[in-house]
Amino acid sequence: MAFRIIIFDDNQERLNSVAMLLNLSADFTCTGTFHNAKNLVNDISGSKPDLVLMDIEMPGINGIDATRLVRKHFGALPVLIQTNFEEDERIFDSLRAGANGYLLKKTSPERFLESLKEALEGGAPITGSIAAKVLRYFSAENQEKKDYHLTEREKHILGFLVKGYSYKLIAAECGISYNTVNNHIRNIYDKLYVNSATEAVSLAIKERLV
Repeated sequence: MAFRIIIFDDNQERLNSVAMLLNLSADFTCTGTFHNAKNLVNDISGSKPDLVLMDIEMPGINGIDATRLVRKHFGALPVLIQTNFEEDERIFDSLRAGANGYLLKKTSPERFLESLKEALEGGAPITGSIAAKVLRYFSAENQEKKDYHLTEREKHILGFLVKGYSYKLIAAECGISYNTVNNHIRNIYDKLYVNSATEAVSLAIKERLV
């Protein structure tokens, strides 16, 4: 049974060529082509795909935001981002949004079809040159990540701050007194070199401390 694939791309020529490639393959069938993601939820619900091919550059809702919508409404439905460019920030934004892979449009037809199979089998296909960028990025990020020496209890409380809990609610959740929460938060401020909950939350999100 052929896997059902849909394509979001504002380039009609690209839509036609990819749809033809899929339909000529024994393993795939194209069940929908869409010029934009404005009606993404209805388009996906109606076509019931096994995988979504997503152009990164589209009018209105771009491919990154569209991928976030897929994750919100369709859980683990595989999404492969397609692009003409190897821009670092877009690569990482796509992966953070939940894309299962990131392919250049110049990828050969054979490798393209292999990538679809990989994604459907739970893999994360990425064009070789882009994979190298990803590895360099995360390697550098891990090297630069600071250790603020927060205890597990402090991380737990910082997590509640990020969620917007008040000191009183944190005390209730942790089963400790308000004063104890206050003491923990003062220690957190000292270790993070911040002076307010807003600064602490901002740093926690930026550094992915919780």
